[in-house]
Order: sequence, then structure tokens, then C-alpha cells
Amino acid sequence: MAAEPSSPAPRWLDDDEHEAWRSTAMLLIRLPAQLDAEMTRRCGLTFFEYSLLAVLSESPERTRQMSEIAAATSSSLSRLSHVATRLEGRGLIRRTRVEGPGRRTNATLTEEGMALVVAVAPTHVEIVRELVLDRLTPTQLTTFGRLAGRIAAGDDCPPR
Repeated sequence: MAAEPSSPAPRWLDDDEHEAWRSTAMLLIRLPAQLDAEMTRRCGLTFFEYSLLAVLSESPERTRQMSEIAAATSSSLSRLSHVATRLEGRGLIRRTRVEGPGRRTNATLTEEGMALVVAVAPTHVEIVRELVLDRLTPTQLTTFGRLAGRIAAGDDCPPR
């Protein structure tokens, strides 16, 4: 049996890196749960449902293809479809098949959906302020926004 080539030793985290990662992991775990809980309690919508409606409210003619909404909300088409079914049942969106080849579907924000987005937006902003923005100084907020954008960009960032 031939010996397998040895893989390089892992680059273990130093104390500062470990603390930064633990804090980031906790943010990634807690913030979505807090956003969902507060949005549901105060608005009757999950954060994801609100995000979907907001994406449509900012789209031309309040309409977008489901695949574009999935990309804009970092969602799978399957998850998006389940949520869209619920929102459609509430009369907040309408889905229509796009003519032509392939399985393409548009979602359109209804008048009721737009009225809900307008009604819920101030509360959404309050929640965002409470959970994130008001916990940071202006300098921290600028840095945080820049760093979050860099991390979110993924492969588009040059290596250190």
C-alpha cells in the first residue's frame, strides 16, 4: 500500500482569531433568530417573509422572477416556494408562469402586500436599530458595515 502524501498542518486559530470567530459564529446564530422572533411578534411576518416582500416592493412593477428573488435573499428555490405559497395564500403576492421555455415563475407584490410592507417598514427599522445599529458607535458602525460587506462578498475579496 502506497503512503498517502501528507497534507499541510492546519493553520490553527490564535487567541484573537478564535475570539473573533466565536463572536462571529454567535452573531450568525443569534441574530437571525432574534430578527425572526421580533418580526413575528411585532409584525406577523418572519424576517425572511418581510425580506421577500421588500425585494418585490423595490422591483420594477413589483415583479421579479422567483430565481432572482432566491438570489437576492440567499435562499433556495425550494424554501422560497414554500414561503411564497404562504404569502400567496394571504393575498400578499401573486405568482404567474413566464411564457417560453423552461420553468420560470414571476412573483408580483399585490396591493395588499405593498400596504403591508409600508405598514411594517417602520417597525422593521426599529428592530434593526435595537438589535444592531444602536449597539454600535458611529465609527464602529462604519467599520462593521465595511467588514460585513467584505465577508459577504466572498470570493470577490482579495486574500490578505
